[in-house]
Amino acid sequence: MAAKTLGVGLIGCGFMGRTHSNAYRRLNNFFPVQHRPVLKVICDTVPEKARQFMEVWGYERAETDWRKLMDAKDIDLIDICVPNFAHREIAVAAARAGKMVICEKPLAMNAAEGEEMVRAVEEAKVPNLISFNYRRVPSISLAKQIVDEGRVGKPFHYRATYLQDWTISADVPQGGDALWRLDIKAAGSGVTGDLLAHSIDTAMWLNGPIRRVVARTETFVKERKHVVSGKVEPVGIDDACMFLAEFANGSLGTFESTRYARGRKNFNTFELNGADGSIYFDLEEPEYLQFFEYKQQQSGRKVESHLTGWRKIHVTNSEHPYMDRYWVPGTCIGYEHTFLNQLADFVAGIESGTPAQPDFRSGLQTQKVCDAVLESARGGRWMEVAP
Repeated sequence: MAAKTLGVGLIGCGFMGRTHSNAYRRLNNFFPVQHRPVLKVICDTVPEKARQFMEVWGYERAETDWRKLMDAKDIDLIDICVPNFAHREIAVAAARAGKMVICEKPLAMNAAEGEEMVRAVEEAKVPNLISFNYRRVPSISLAKQIVDEGRVGKPFHYRATYLQDWTISADVPQGGDALWRLDIKAAGSGVTGDLLAHSIDTAMWLNGPIRRVVARTETFVKERKHVVSGKVEPVGIDDACMFLAEFANGSLGTFESTRYARGRKNFNTFELNGADGSIYFDLEEPEYLQFFEYKQQQSGRKVESHLTGWRKIHVTNSEHPYMDRYWVPGTCIGYEHTFLNQLADFVAGIESGTPAQPDFRSGLQTQKVCDAVLESARGGRWMEVAP
C-alpha cells in the first residue's frame, strides 16, 4: 500500500522546532504507520533563521507569516513550537482552516485561552495533541502500565520535583528568541507553566485528577535587562514554586520546581506510594524505573511477597513500551525518541480513529491546575481546581 503523505507546516525554529522536525524525519524508519510526513513549510519571523532551518532540516520552503500556512493546500498539520503567548491565535486559526494541530506545552497563557482552543478543535473535529512528551519515556509509560495493573494499590502519596539552575545569575537577561521564558508577556508564567506543567500532566495521568492546591512562589531576581528594549525591567515570572495537592482519589501530593537548584540541569522526578507498592522515576536516568512490590498476585489473590525490596528495572526490553521499535535489549534510547514516540501515537490515532492523548482537552485540565497554583500563591489560600 502506498504511503499517505502528511504535509507538515511547523511554526518556530527554536529548540522544540528541532525536536519535532527530527521526529517527522525519522517516523517511518521506526514505526509502520501508513502516513509519511513531508516537511512542507517552516515559519519564523526572522527570514534568515527560517531559511537556515529549512536547509538543515529539509523543508520545501520558508515563510515569515504563519497566516500563509493556513491557506496552503499542501499542509495537513500545523505544529506550534512558538512562545506561549501565540499558541491560542495560531491553534484557533489552524482548526478553523481544517488543519490538524500539535501544540507545545503549556496549552496557553491561561485556562480562558485554553477553553477557546479546545472549542475550536472540537467544533472543527480536527485531530489535536498537546506535546507532553515525557509520557512517551518508556520508563514512565511502564509506570502507567504498573499502576493500571493494580500493582501499586490504593495510592497515598505522590511527590514530584523539577529542578534546574540556569537562571541563577542576575546577569541573565529576559526576553528575545532565546530567553522568552523569563518574560511574563511571552510565557505567562515561569516554572509553573514551563516545568510543573510536565509534572502535573504526568501526575494526573498516573494518579488521576487534582482536586485542590495551595502554593507558594518566589521570584529571586526582581529585575533583569530586557533583550528587546535594552532596559532593566521587572521580572514577572515565578523562579520557584512549591505546592501541596489533594487528588480526587484521596491521596496527597507535593510538587516543587525551581531554576535555582545549583547542579540540577533537568532533574525531573516523581514517586507514587500505594498500599501494595511504590514507583520512582528520575529523568536524569531515564532508562530506569524503580519499583517496590509489597504484595504479589498468587492464586488469584494478593499476598505479601517474601522478596520485598526496590528493584531497578532497566527499561530496554522488547516487552517494554516502545522498545520493540528500536535496538536490542540493554541499549538505550534518548530524549529525542520521546517526540518520535509521541508522533507515532498521534499518527496511529489518526489512522485508527482513536485519538492519541493528551489532546487539547486534557492539556486544558493541566492548565487549570497551573492557574489554580498561581492564584493560590497570590492569595495564600487553598484553591479548588475547576473540573
